[in-house]
Amino acid sequence: MKDITKKYSNGEVTVVWRPSLCQHSTICWKEATGLPDVFNPMVKPWINPQAASTGQIIGQVKKCPSGALSFFMDQEKMDLGD
Repeated sequence: MKDITKKYSNGEVTVVWRPSLCQHSTICWKEATGLPDVFNPMVKPWINPQAASTGQIIGQVKKCPSGALSFFMDQEKMDLGD
């Protein structure tokens, strides 16, 4: 698989997805463990960071076992001039 990186922002936090690392654990989107309004593999784009609070998104991304999902705070990125 190509080394693809996709980014999805809500203006406060940007979720970074690297599909080549994904182990498809379903932790991010299953009702019992995830945020299905944010992470929904049945729609495109599959990540909707507008559907939950920044804190909820960060907490969920930190549960990703493969590291395919990560995040950065948008203000930090701007401070670095990137």
